[in-house]
Amino acid sequence: MNKRNETLVVSIAIIFFIAISAFITNLIGEEQQPIYLTISTSAVLTEAFTDIEEEFEAENPEINVIMNFANAGSLRMQIEGGAPIDVYAPADRVQMDILASHGYVYNDSRKDFAGSYLVIIVPKGNVLNLTTMEDLSKHEVKKIAFTDTEASTVGKYAKQELIEKCLWNSVQNKMVIGDTVKNAMVHVERGEVDAGFVFKTDVKTAKPGTIEMISSAPMSKTINYSIAVVASTQHQKESQMFVDFVTGEKGSFILEQYGFIIPKHDLESA
Repeated sequence: MNKRNETLVVSIAIIFFIAISAFITNLIGEEQQPIYLTISTSAVLTEAFTDIEEEFEAENPEINVIMNFANAGSLRMQIEGGAPIDVYAPADRVQMDILASHGYVYNDSRKDFAGSYLVIIVPKGNVLNLTTMEDLSKHEVKKIAFTDTEASTVGKYAKQELIEKCLWNSVQNKMVIGDTVKNAMVHVERGEVDAGFVFKTDVKTAKPGTIEMISSAPMSKTINYSIAVVASTQHQKESQMFVDFVTGEKGSFILEQYGFIIPKHDLESA
């Protein structure tokens, strides 16, 4: 083989080596590329889902979870508007029903995963001596922390209870509206209002020594929360993995630690 041919063979070998190296590098790069999942869930689940996020990512290091906390109605409208959401977990089955009826979620992925119920809280000391929901109509009660009666689960169900007890007309002008139940609780913690409606699970996350739960809870019926994979997701398998984790043993354990009620049966058998 002459020198020219040797040079050509070497050049071809080098080009082939570079091509193979680039292919392997790209392949490794693709394997290491993380998958991002956006989870839209109600603000009441902030602490529990933050812990769930950490545990899930520890078991699935190739998946990066991004939490999107807001009220259930606002999150629903984001999905309807085409936001890139992978999993929806509202503290309100009605909002999930709306999406399910229009094909925005995979119905076979949907499950009830937790629940809670409403209570009334007051600033520490309860200086107005409020003990029942009827007491909210007292003249001394000037401000009541509330959330949106259309988009927020707490606001919607609290209004429903007040109407049923013929109290809505006497208290609606006292309402201080927050975007989420967390905002409403802050008003009570700071003593800026005389009372507020929250989930019982929120009481456990309040700043120590700032609030009290009055003895008569406005609702004894459990409000169940649903979770489902959003139909527009680009990562259906990984999204289902997250749903399965939340509804599984580890997810349920975390939720119970924050005071949530775990359904004994899933949605299909309920």
